[in-house]
Amino acid sequence: MLKGIPEILPPELMKILMEMGHGDELLIADGNYPKFGMPEQVVRMDGHGIPEILEAIMRFVPLDPYVDNPTVLMAVLPDDPYKPVIWPKYREIISRYEPKGPRDIAIHKKEFYPRGAKAYAAIATSETALYANVIIRKGVVIPETAK
Repeated sequence: MLKGIPEILPPELMKILMEMGHGDELLIADGNYPKFGMPEQVVRMDGHGIPEILEAIMRFVPLDPYVDNPTVLMAVLPDDPYKPVIWPKYREIISRYEPKGPRDIAIHKKEFYPRGAKAYAAIATSETALYANVIIRKGVVIPETAK
């Protein structure tokens, strides 16, 4: 057993986070996300919502500082009046760990699904909020001496 690792993160996911390099993307999918939009490597985290998983991951994973939008959300369809209630929570969580904040962009599902399928890995959750899917792009750990 190790100290300081959130209990919610399974060993399989910790291994994936360690293997990911700069620029690799991680899809965190809600409970309605389709299989065709998933990469080959999927960690199931049934019974958990995205905010609690995102909180645990952001303790370890830096966002890419070299791109404008390291956080990608699935945009609401043009004729859908729904306003995603979960997005502010994502921004709040990411802002606690990232000095520049989430710097997110919302893209149409026709773009989101292929991008999710190309991600390094995905986490399948039981999240019930609509338009809750998120992709984060891993950055680099900048040594204190370089800051």
